[in-house]
Amino acid sequence: MVVIANGLVGLMLIAAQYVEPMRRRWLWGFVVVAEVAIFVQVVLGVWLVAAEDRTVEQLHQFYGFVAVITGGIVYSYRTQLRDRLYLVYGLASLFLMGLAIRAMIISPPV
Repeated sequence: MVVIANGLVGLMLIAAQYVEPMRRRWLWGFVVVAEVAIFVQVVLGVWLVAAEDRTVEQLHQFYGFVAVITGGIVYSYRTQLRDRLYLVYGLASLFLMGLAIRAMIISPPV
């Protein structure tokens, strides 16, 4: 879900940067869903490692935490980059999609 949601949202946001009629309020709802999916997945991963004593590659964990932090960093720049807001969020979503893909390659789900 994280890969597909962030990929689609990223492409829609980049398109919205250049095609003004695509800039709709509901588009930000998709951004929230994609970001919350990342947060939920990271929390569930931490719970599985802590509660069920599972082992996972450290790089896999690193990618999860970078994904959560990326959302906060992008959000903090929203006022400075107001004129390129859709582009910044679109590129960040594609970056997050890439992190999720890389995390799956490093440590495939059990």
